[in-house]
Amino acid sequence: MSAQPVTQRAPQLAEEAVKAFGTQLRGELIQPGNARYEEARKVYNAMIDKSPALIAQCRDVADVIQAIHFGRDNQLTVAVRGGGHNAPGLGTCDGGLVIDLSRMRGIRVDPSNQTVRVDGGCLWGDVDHATHAFGLAVPSGIISTTGVGGLTLGGGIGYLARNYGLTIDNLLSVDMVLADGRFVTASASENADLFWAVRGGGGNFGVVTSFLFKANPVQTVYGGPMFWPLEKTADVFQYWQDLILNAPNNINGWFAFATVPPGAPFPQEHHLQKMCVIVWCFTGDVAEGAATLEPIRKLHPPAIDFAGPIPYPALQSLFDALYPPGLQSYWRADFFNHYDDKAIELHAKYGAQLPTMLSTMHIYPINGAVHQVSSQDTAWAYRDANFAQVIVGVDPDPNNNERLAGWAKDYWLALHPFSAGGAYVNMIMDEGEERVKAAYRDNYARLAQLKAKYDPHNFFHVNQNIRPAA
Repeated sequence: MSAQPVTQRAPQLAEEAVKAFGTQLRGELIQPGNARYEEARKVYNAMIDKSPALIAQCRDVADVIQAIHFGRDNQLTVAVRGGGHNAPGLGTCDGGLVIDLSRMRGIRVDPSNQTVRVDGGCLWGDVDHATHAFGLAVPSGIISTTGVGGLTLGGGIGYLARNYGLTIDNLLSVDMVLADGRFVTASASENADLFWAVRGGGGNFGVVTSFLFKANPVQTVYGGPMFWPLEKTADVFQYWQDLILNAPNNINGWFAFATVPPGAPFPQEHHLQKMCVIVWCFTGDVAEGAATLEPIRKLHPPAIDFAGPIPYPALQSLFDALYPPGLQSYWRADFFNHYDDKAIELHAKYGAQLPTMLSTMHIYPINGAVHQVSSQDTAWAYRDANFAQVIVGVDPDPNNNERLAGWAKDYWLALHPFSAGGAYVNMIMDEGEERVKAAYRDNYARLAQLKAKYDPHNFFHVNQNIRPAA
């Protein structure tokens, strides 16, 4: 049985076969020449410019099954797109078939059981809107336009991780279509090995058409960003690290370098200044949240302070307008256990060199509740790491791409020796098999065996690919 992926090539498809495929879909089949093709082929990262032969915008599970059969029968390269936010553009391909789930946006909240059923094409803003009405939330990321599918299948790091775990730690079951077209459910009691694999193993095992999540009591949090001048980096970083490594789980805050946008609500005297930032999220009584952050306000008074009571969906969408689809993005990432003085010094050096206004560096805490799950309990292997770091070069102008990538690579190379070795799969570019293996550590061998069981021909290979075990 071959483990080789189908060769990526422009297909020579019979017109009648394509027409027949289109009539089998409730959704729309889009081809080059269609008025909607140029818009439909775009992904979030404009650095990715690919031209699929077909885009199947599925409306339901039946459409997904038909698309998988068509792709397999015609030996097409197949990519699966949820929200399309993936940095290396793994939701599209050249010359193949894109299974686009963006029209599958149904959500049903069950407030009595505190669960939410979410279709595979939903964005996190859809989920936040639906659950907030019931005083609930599912742990996700920090941008509400991110797709539920990609973020979840890679693990899910965000504001609620220290308190409620990763997104996958709140996943109860998935419905999915496998490479042979079978529809299955995976949970702790049904196809448990597959359920283990999809909790961190990415899109390697099939197309997830719906997710069932546990939701948690979250409504108004005490959160938002505080900004300090770059010369305060070492002091603020050390304070933040010490706090986060010892704080109760309901306190979260991620550290960043950013350039202050030149507009309201930012004070004019700080426009376009490079600064260090902590974006807080305290899930609990808002008065307690204010008291928790009072020591840092006294010891290291921020130059700009936007932290306060805020509805959770508003915190989740705070940066959406700053990072719309269509920007050029280049990412590099690593996990870390601790930052010593030398690592902090290097951060200060490269943080001062942000190449463009939108370029940034984020460090997300992944201790607290994340550590309460074993590295063997899910495919996500870095349960002992304390931080997930990502360096992101961003700009609207493609002429700056080389500069963005050069800064990100140099920054990454300087800090990588201090890292835990691997990186969060949702934050790496298309960096090759060794980086994928490093992301999964000892779990990789089991994932490769399950890949051989559920996708032996590596049909789903447009992803951070796990090759089927021989």
